[in-house]
Amino acid sequence: TVSITKIKFPNQQPRRYFDPQKLAGLVESIKQHGILEPLLVRPVGSAYELVAGGRRYRAAKEAGLTEVPIVIREMNDTESLQIALIENLHREDLNPVEETEGILQLLALALKKPEAEVVSLLHRMLDETKGKVPHNVMGNSETQALQQVFDGIALMAWTSFVSNRLPLLNLPEDVLTALREGRIAYTKAQAISRVKNSSQRKDLLKEAIDQDLSLTQIKENINAIKPSNDDRAESSISFKQQFDKT
Repeated sequence: TVSITKIKFPNQQPRRYFDPQKLAGLVESIKQHGILEPLLVRPVGSAYELVAGGRRYRAAKEAGLTEVPIVIREMNDTESLQIALIENLHREDLNPVEETEGILQLLALALKKPEAEVVSLLHRMLDETKGKVPHNVMGNSETQALQQVFDGIALMAWTSFVSNRLPLLNLPEDVLTALREGRIAYTKAQAISRVKNSSQRKDLLKEAIDQDLSLTQIKENINAIKPSNDDRAESSISFKQQFDKT
């Protein structure tokens, strides 16, 4: 048991959104029964860095606790992030966006490259498997490091991650926020993101959330949306004019 002031959050963590209602319920539980499961931390200097238990930590602070139970483990940055990701995945606490961002962080650490560079490499590797570019985009050591990350989390193949998960990070901001907060499923979010008119997309997103529309209903609504004047004007421009304009 240590003072809660001796625990700090890591710079990188897979979970960023905490449901306010669930957090409030945990606060009440902690007030009545205390923390039933210790926080997992690693020693950093004279303090500790939180590895797993972010929601419990926040609830403990709100409940007014000055001390919390901990389990201490020695681990490096990659191990810490991997354990935090796996811990949250096992609890089903991460939404698809956080899951994707967490895996990307792991890959960046394992390959010792910036996340943007990792994304570019992954796309080139996928093109390589499809025969679109020459082989050996990455060295054997990098390929092994990448495969070890996906083997370690045992969640999905890297090809599926590139094809189905990375595109989530390019969703429009309003759709991405709703997805991050768990207000809509990612298959529905992907469909809604295809509506280019921001006003129409915002209305459809609100309707889909408020009325809990099915994916089929969302697609029907998208087909019923008439293109705006701007959209029609844009579609009437020749490809060469669009190219010159860009």
